[in-house]
Amino acid sequence: MQIHVTRERPATWAEKRAGLRQGWIVPFAWLECGMDWVSYWLSRWRFLEVLGYLERFGVLVAVIFYFGESGDRLKQKHYQAWQVINSAQGRGGNADGVSLVGVDLSSAFLQGVKLKKATLARATFDEADARDAELAGADLENASMRSANLRGARLEGVELQGSDLYDADLNGAQLSGADLSGTNLENADLRDADLRGVKWKDLRSVKGANVLRVKNAPAFVAWAKEHGAVERGEE
Repeated sequence: MQIHVTRERPATWAEKRAGLRQGWIVPFAWLECGMDWVSYWLSRWRFLEVLGYLERFGVLVAVIFYFGESGDRLKQKHYQAWQVINSAQGRGGNADGVSLVGVDLSSAFLQGVKLKKATLARATFDEADARDAELAGADLENASMRSANLRGARLEGVELQGSDLYDADLNGAQLSGADLSGTNLENADLRDADLRGVKWKDLRSVKGANVLRVKNAPAFVAWAKEHGAVERGEE
């Protein structure tokens, strides 16, 4: 933050010149003296002081508007997420095979969204609410779904290779036939999830994942518990 300071009157050139003992320094001293006088006169110009106050006031107003409109920005983001999906699908979201590569749907409200066989590679679903979503056969390779709510979601046959499902809620999700190669399931909630026929041999991590009552995958549950997964009920 700049603070306006009124400078003291500097020495005149005659006064400064009288104190010089070496001739070679005269040009530099003359330049310095000139700059001192410019700074002095500018420090006495109240218009610059007013500009400084206006600058700080403008920053304050911008901060107030930024926080005041945070709710509207979140609503706008949710609206844009649905707009992207509906535009890609044509009418109301019923078509299959939609391409939404790299789309950012983080924190969006997507409950019950229908995106069967959609191409969602490298998409971002971080903290999205996608409860009961229908994503069967979708390509979610290398997608980020950290802390996403996917309770009861239909994820049969999805391609999740290399995706990040850290802390995701998959309680009751249908994952039969899904490809989890290289997937991160650390701290994920897999309670009551159906994992019949999933590909899990190359999982990146299951540390802290809750595998209580996982269905149709006894070998997976045994392996997961050996690698840090837990069986924990409601707290």
